[in-house]
Amino acid sequence: MNHQNDIVVGLDIGTTKIACFIGQRAENDKIKIIGFGKTPSKGVERGVVKNIKDTARSIQKAVETASEQAGIPVTEVYVGIAGQHISSIQNVGSVVIPPEHKYIEQEDVDKLIDEQRNIMLNPGQDIIHIFPQNFVVDGEELSPDVDPVGVAGKQLKSNFHIVTGNTMNLINIHDSVERAGLKIKGVVLEPIASAYAVLDNTDRDAGVALVDIGGGTTDIAIFHEGVIRHTTVLPLAGNAITNDIKEGCKILREQAETLKTRFGSCLPQNVSENDIISIPGLRTQPPREISMRTLAGIIKARTETILEQVDFEIKKSKLEKHIFAGIVLTGGGAQLRHIKELTEFTTGIDTRIGLPNEHLDKDSDPEIINTMYATGIGLVIYGFRELDEKERHNQEIETETPAEPEPIAEPEPVKTTDEIFAEMPTQETTEPTVKKPKTTDNSTPKTNKNKGKFGAQLMKSIDKYFGKVFGDDTIRNEGNEEQEL
Repeated sequence: MNHQNDIVVGLDIGTTKIACFIGQRAENDKIKIIGFGKTPSKGVERGVVKNIKDTARSIQKAVETASEQAGIPVTEVYVGIAGQHISSIQNVGSVVIPPEHKYIEQEDVDKLIDEQRNIMLNPGQDIIHIFPQNFVVDGEELSPDVDPVGVAGKQLKSNFHIVTGNTMNLINIHDSVERAGLKIKGVVLEPIASAYAVLDNTDRDAGVALVDIGGGTTDIAIFHEGVIRHTTVLPLAGNAITNDIKEGCKILREQAETLKTRFGSCLPQNVSENDIISIPGLRTQPPREISMRTLAGIIKARTETILEQVDFEIKKSKLEKHIFAGIVLTGGGAQLRHIKELTEFTTGIDTRIGLPNEHLDKDSDPEIINTMYATGIGLVIYGFRELDEKERHNQEIETETPAEPEPIAEPEPVKTTDEIFAEMPTQETTEPTVKKPKTTDNSTPKTNKNKGKFGAQLMKSIDKYFGKVFGDDTIRNEGNEEQEL
């Protein structure tokens, strides 16, 4: 993509719509959406790509609209994935820290995570995400706020939450995107993407259950102590509610969708039984009148079924007592009136509606501040977080790279004995001159009386010089006694 790390594109391939978001960095670590395109989704059923050609055409339309609005060509995208084929498993892994590592390094953590890709999976399954749950060093579990990098130890161990998906469905997504002339920069589980848009660090730390009610699936992601602990995708969502209205009121699907979005409610007791909606009849048939309370009863029955499964998944995670931030509802289904109240009544957990404005610039288009766009906006935020993480990792590698050692000074050459004697200081006193004695043929030379004294002075000078050369602080005198300099 252009502008290096300044632009990220998110592509939400949903059951009812395909939406493209082009995001740009703004001030204060915020994101500004500079391009947005949406088109009805064709070829997708319950989050799964069924018809590659139809899906590719829908992708092209959405991306072209966003690209024209932003004035930037799009080549790479982050894509969301959902569908009932998504599953998760728990696994435990460990690595031995090499002896040359004084403490755990990033490459040790990376190795532990990468080794999870070698675990045995069911046939036709591929890994989408690997989430470490905790870290254990030499049998002692680290608290969540302690980074294992920098901790001394001989063994690193962790429990993992691993998200998998059907291989063929993943291939279909890749083929659809590539047929639209794009490359996939990353595939992200949709509830994780939505969490980036509607949650903050406080929510994740306190414990929160994100429930994204889309058109074909209801996606759940549960966080605790800042870590994602449980994920699942339910095959029931907004389309199931629409179908119930269509069958119960005997009207067209488009009419049922309009009734749901414009007049729908999850609590019949909050709707007057005297309110009547008139639906145009088919051809010569008279208009059909539908009570709003009847409509609310149909919506409540199906929505309650979905929320009961959500409650089951929360209990299944064994984290229901740790969800202090409650349930956050997002996605198109979260727009139903009184769904917050019905959720609290069904689960007994505090609930709020999550709008995707947590990380958006204040000047963002109000049209996109809608629960139905949480996944698409979350994909953009996820992309920026991933780029920041890679940049931080590269900086750490550069910082840890050892500097080139300074060159070792060449040792001074060892001087020879002749050179040492040549450098010896000249005696300040005049040395005695030795004269050859006058002799005759039968006479012997006379002894030099100064010879012993001159030899002692010479030895004293030599000892004094070598003392300076080798650091000896003593010299010898004629009596072989040591005397301090």
